[in-house]
Amino acid sequence: MPVMPSMSSISSMFSISAPVSTATDSASTSRSGAGRAQPVLRVRNLTRTFGGLVAVNNVSFDIYPGEIYGLIGPNGAGKTTVINVLSGLLPPTRGTIEFLGRRIEGLPAHRIAAMGMARTYQNIRLFGAMTVLQNVIVGQHVHMRGSLLERLVFSPRVRREEEAARTRALSLLAGVGLDGMAHLPASALAYGNQRRLELVRALASEPCLLLLDEPAAGMNVAESAALRSRLRRLADSGLTLLVIEHDMTLVMALCDRIGVLNFGNMIAEGTPAEVSRNPAVIEAYLGSEE
Repeated sequence: MPVMPSMSSISSMFSISAPVSTATDSASTSRSGAGRAQPVLRVRNLTRTFGGLVAVNNVSFDIYPGEIYGLIGPNGAGKTTVINVLSGLLPPTRGTIEFLGRRIEGLPAHRIAAMGMARTYQNIRLFGAMTVLQNVIVGQHVHMRGSLLERLVFSPRVRREEEAARTRALSLLAGVGLDGMAHLPASALAYGNQRRLELVRALASEPCLLLLDEPAAGMNVAESAALRSRLRRLADSGLTLLVIEHDMTLVMALCDRIGVLNFGNMIAEGTPAEVSRNPAVIEAYLGSEE
């Protein structure tokens, strides 16, 4: 029988890039805005059941403007269920969700997206037959004001909106080095580029809160490092992010605060340094030594 790793070996999973200096902890506290700013997202006692299965159990947390909040946990901990409930794909069984000061639990996904919440998916969901450019333009439709009739006749307002959307889409693609592939079908892109495209499409809706479900999945070390830099720049520009990720090196280097789920329960919350030392987190990932 294999020997269970000791609790001290948690450092190899969590602490490689964990921001542990006083200066970094201070910066993280400043970005979180705790005690000074109203949260962008406030979740209280969020519960989601599927029949007799409790997937998420009384989970509460806040996310502040410009913060990168990580949500981690072992497989099956309930992380993606949380994002699905927050974004309106699933209604909560119990609990409240406030987004920008407004209760949103039970609202449909398109209403929540129009309010300024965007997301990506664990499994890439691009429109494969559409071009890279068209995928990004679709992400902007939530803000277009032309009526159905105006679109049918392609009115001057619709033409202006479409041209502005095209210009902005090309600019966003250039920001991640995909502008040269704008007219390729999305399905022709390599996996890493499809991940970038999904991120750009989400950003095209001009969100104030971006939910990322496994954004680094399938990426190599260099791609993951580039993603980390890109997400930090987005947060520094004012965007708020909620990130689900299994790459602990990325999470510990990127996130200002982290919540840890296990069997649907929030077992820890704090800075990367605090979470990496939490005995409940260590046991959830590595198991008990007994």
